[in-house]
Amino acid sequence: RVFNFSAGPSILPVEVLEAANRDLLNWQGSGMSVMEMSHRSKAYDSIHKKATQDLRDILQIPDNYKVIFMQGGASLQFACVPLNLLKDKTTANYLTTGIWTTKAIAEAKKYCEPTEVASGKSTNFTTVPDPSTWNINPEGAYFHYCSNETIQGLEFELNDEMMQKIGDMPIVADMSSNFLSRPIDWSKHSVVYAGAQKNAGPSGVTVVIAREDLLGNAKPITPTMCDWKTQADADSMYNTPPCWSIYMCGLYFDYIKKNGGIAHFNEVARRKAQMIYDFIESSNGFYSNPVNPAYRSLMNIPFHIKGGNPELDKQFLSEAEKQNLTTLAGHRSVGGLRASVYNGMPVEGCQKLVEFMRGFQSNNQ
Repeated sequence: RVFNFSAGPSILPVEVLEAANRDLLNWQGSGMSVMEMSHRSKAYDSIHKKATQDLRDILQIPDNYKVIFMQGGASLQFACVPLNLLKDKTTANYLTTGIWTTKAIAEAKKYCEPTEVASGKSTNFTTVPDPSTWNINPEGAYFHYCSNETIQGLEFELNDEMMQKIGDMPIVADMSSNFLSRPIDWSKHSVVYAGAQKNAGPSGVTVVIAREDLLGNAKPITPTMCDWKTQADADSMYNTPPCWSIYMCGLYFDYIKKNGGIAHFNEVARRKAQMIYDFIESSNGFYSNPVNPAYRSLMNIPFHIKGGNPELDKQFLSEAEKQNLTTLAGHRSVGGLRASVYNGMPVEGCQKLVEFMRGFQSNNQ
């Protein structure tokens, strides 16, 4: 197998794939694959309930939060958030720190007049705007941010100064690309959503974790499938759910639970990312990462060769592929290179990447 540095869909632990493979044709003596099961069957119901409970255990989700498995990716939640949370208000607060939050606020404009709290666009989204510059609208229905910008490689947690600025309005976080890589402070968050295809499983399912008292206020125009309360009341089975994807997520949750939980994977994530960042910093400018060191992502590491050299990028990708180091191209909107090192990426993959980077620098200095 190759070391797959894709930003998503991404590398899955071999143990998870092997577990799925063992039961592919005949899940635990049922005589059929999970892909063939009715979502109303006892067999699938047991899969669904275990996945939900394991996720609750891993993230220590409080009892007054609902776990919902939806479809449509985090991008659909860009619409679901305002539709479910605006109530009678006409604005909400959005912090823009990259491409995904730019898309989130653009979608919100279809349903309200969102307040852009601050934007990192002037710095090409290489840092988080200073909280002292944030313009919070106290009339906003909620505050929305993205904890990890996959494309820019920018990650941050809400600190005390940020929390003081936000006040007591509900906080909504898009955690798609660092979900399950670190603990979540539920005292700060009212809603968290994440596409599964980074750290939680394959594409096809989106996890929404919402405080129960916020459900039941969807706007009348909200499509039934986008109403969080409808989905929660039906245990995510208002219609046929993405059974196979949820099953795979369940295997991943079980794997995390049995291998040290979030604390372990957070520690490993720090070790893997630091290994790559340290080498970039020691390369005397041959490699560079543009992000403010205080906000560098543990999951997505963009970098440039000699400040940006498309020809060397192509050569790097070609030679890396021959070493079984794949999917290292940067997002088309920013160029360069990017290594995504999610939970499924073993430490050995990062070590091999650093070794390759060292050799490539030596040969192309």
